[in-house]
Amino acid sequence: MRTFAAGLADLDDLTALFAGYLTFYEKDKTLPQIRRFLAARLEGGDAALFIARDEQGVALGFVQLYPLFSSLELAPAWLLNDLYVAESARRRGVGEALMNAARAHAEATGACGLQLETAKSNLAGQALYERLGYVRDEVFYTYWLSLG
Repeated sequence: MRTFAAGLADLDDLTALFAGYLTFYEKDKTLPQIRRFLAARLEGGDAALFIARDEQGVALGFVQLYPLFSSLELAPAWLLNDLYVAESARRRGVGEALMNAARAHAEATGACGLQLETAKSNLAGQALYERLGYVRDEVFYTYWLSLG
């Protein structure tokens, strides 16, 4: 299995994987909506997407990062916004490989760190993140204002 920076040639596979990701979080979106969203990210360059593929080229998972800045560190950082591994590919190191690709990208771009959030119920994800050195924030709360 290898990870690659995703491009428009990966759009069909990314769309299918992203649909699985949204299903996991119980969000109902159509495939055309998902495809438009991902195409805009890839064409606009406002996100970094990485895809994992097996030796036969089958897409196994993806990670999507957004650039941000840490005001407290006075430095750029990345938001690891989306990580998904196809159900059939879980427990094979795909999530770890994608997390490592995200870290390598952050380091290569001079970022001071990576930030992520996950569902409280995502215990498998939490175990992976903590094993890779991520530390759960015990100081700050996250708030959200819905404008939709």
